[in-house]
Amino acid sequence: MGRRSRGRRLPQQQRPEGAEDGPEGGGKRGEAGWEGGYPEIVKENKLFEHYYQELKIVPEGEWDQFMGALREPLPATLRITGYKSHAKEILHCLKNKYFKELEDLEVDGQKVEVPQPLRWYPEELAWHTNLSRKILRKSPQLEKFHQFLVSETESGNISRQEAVSMIPPLLLNVQPHHKILDMCAAPGSKTTQLIEMLHADMNVPFPEGFVIANDVDNKRCYLLVHQAKRLSSPCIMVVNHDASSIPRLLIDVDGRKEILFYDRILCDVPCSGDGTMRKNIDVWKKWTTLNSLQLHGLQLRIATRGAEQLAEGGRMVYSTCSLNPIEDEAVIASLLEKSEGALELADVSSELPGLKWMPGITQWKVMTKDGQWFTDWDNVPHSRHTQIRPTMFPPKDPEKLQSMHLERCLRILPHHQNTGGFFVAVLVKKSSMPWNKRQQKLQGKSSESRETTQLGPADPTEGKPTDPSKLESQSVTGTGDTEIIQTTENLENNGNKRDGVCGPPPSKKMKLFGFKEDPFVFIPEDDPLLPPIEKFYALDPSFPKMNLLTRTTEGKKRQLYMVSKELRNVLLNNSERMKVINTGIKVWCRNNSGEEFDCAFRLAQEGIYTLYPFINSRIITVSMEDVKTLLTQENPFFRKLSSETYSQAKDLGKQFESNPDALQCPIVMCGWRGKASIRTFVPKNERLHYLRMMGLEVSAEKKKEGAVLVGESAGGAGQPEGEVSEEQRAGAAGSLDAEAGCDSDTAAGCDPTGAELPR
Repeated sequence: MGRRSRGRRLPQQQRPEGAEDGPEGGGKRGEAGWEGGYPEIVKENKLFEHYYQELKIVPEGEWDQFMGALREPLPATLRITGYKSHAKEILHCLKNKYFKELEDLEVDGQKVEVPQPLRWYPEELAWHTNLSRKILRKSPQLEKFHQFLVSETESGNISRQEAVSMIPPLLLNVQPHHKILDMCAAPGSKTTQLIEMLHADMNVPFPEGFVIANDVDNKRCYLLVHQAKRLSSPCIMVVNHDASSIPRLLIDVDGRKEILFYDRILCDVPCSGDGTMRKNIDVWKKWTTLNSLQLHGLQLRIATRGAEQLAEGGRMVYSTCSLNPIEDEAVIASLLEKSEGALELADVSSELPGLKWMPGITQWKVMTKDGQWFTDWDNVPHSRHTQIRPTMFPPKDPEKLQSMHLERCLRILPHHQNTGGFFVAVLVKKSSMPWNKRQQKLQGKSSESRETTQLGPADPTEGKPTDPSKLESQSVTGTGDTEIIQTTENLENNGNKRDGVCGPPPSKKMKLFGFKEDPFVFIPEDDPLLPPIEKFYALDPSFPKMNLLTRTTEGKKRQLYMVSKELRNVLLNNSERMKVINTGIKVWCRNNSGEEFDCAFRLAQEGIYTLYPFINSRIITVSMEDVKTLLTQENPFFRKLSSETYSQAKDLGKQFESNPDALQCPIVMCGWRGKASIRTFVPKNERLHYLRMMGLEVSAEKKKEGAVLVGESAGGAGQPEGEVSEEQRAGAAGSLDAEAGCDSDTAAGCDPTGAELPR
């Protein structure tokens, strides 16, 4: 019998002393020392306190505040996605509705403070509150606010993200044309920030830049895919590699194969995580210096690999959620030393005004798990050499140490702004890494010094350095770039690679873990599938149909996806060395009942923002009341819509969409126009979002006669698009796209139909 069951069966008088009934009949957790049958974790670790007091990372006189902050729960923070055209409306909704409802509210005897914007985050798009995540989930008074956060998070309009986690993407200073690598990306909150920055201009559906998000854990890659898909971008690719040996990629530049170097690299490495004690309370009892000693080598290898793949003039941000200098300054100092001037720390002290931080330290010691200190590598006994490495110590040469400017690193302490602990360093690449400079250039290229033509080794120790301090930088990749390029060319020459098919790498080249992914197959421009789609939707001649792909080489193509031309270039030139988990955004879904209208594909909601600028037909205007009807009812009959909407939908024949020129804040939705009714194919949380933006708050669980309120799935009205059964699809005659704006009443559709809805 479990401990909880035994507790329930104990007679009242036999319960342990102090386990009196609380207001809800449960024992008093604080007095009994139990929570759910498990002992409460004591937030004490003497070794932790001794270690950081000795290192003096906390200013004198602030130790008690530092420890006090670590023992308090981490407050909830949220970020409004910045690239959505209606971010300002979400902000307005938060400030004028939900935040006002929190005024003068008390939860469990604690006064709820109205959320405040993070002073250092641009445009008031990030907010923090004194509420912990647990209180948000459990308190009845906060249920409506919590539902709002969950719904908007699922729709991709809000990200619940720790405040300090937002810092690295901001310091990358991303522009829409940048090629970005996120080396250790899961679970994906920073990746979504990077995607937002690429789409700073919503009028550009295909930015020149892209994000390649990598993670070594196959299962976590799918969590990363889920996060990225909320933002509906054609410029994101998720790959599955060991970051310390992530392969060099090739791209085609004017018919030449060149190595891809990234303009921006985010290197948020695995760490001991002692800066996360406020939310991961297990760290209190598990913390030991051994964690940092074991991770240091991996962190240095990942950072080295990132530096190798960074373009000259590019920026790399190295970050950890650890306060330990072994994982922080020691990694940066070692990387700077081996770069021989190719890298330098950037001074970013003025880039986030309002952020409080401590400068990096220049002197530190190394402590073993049993408390033994070492100040110099020479003093480490030989028996400890496998545990302690020379790269863990600060440089001995005072001039070299001073020239590194380690004080430019940022250490965020929890008590300064009520956050978690964090470390950030921003590196700028001035020239090629020393081991890259000595390598041969690509065949057929001029001898001029261009990093994009140089072949650096996958292993920086290939030059056989004798200095033991460089041993930690070894990469596990054994294939040099020259060999990789030759292998690819041989495959192409032998005809073993089909045109436009980007499948997973063969097992001899790379051992595959996790699920075997379907191939990525680009649709030929002369494919007979395309003309009916182009005609039906009156696609603009500028539509990049060469960027359409599917995930099957046989049978009918059921889903069509779209990537940017830059990602297409990456996919086509690297299928033999890269394990791609996911890329592209779904833009069309096969719908067999649409074939009678000469188009077998209906629009997909998640890709409508990408497609919309290229669609020139089936656009109608609808009134505000019609929008509410379409979003709150399942298959509303035409007679429930205004006469103007009905006449426009009728004249379309079988599909509709709206004119964006008259819209200031466009919202585009997809749907289906039947013989006597219209259905919207919009996910539940997205429906809730649109209605909120129109000033409506609809219950997610109630039904009314003849109407399905948002959040209810009845016969498909509340189903996410793409999840409608074939039987349901067969019952309607077309599909619809809807778009809404602040000052205009417009809608669009298709018998596979589309409509624009006003707000």
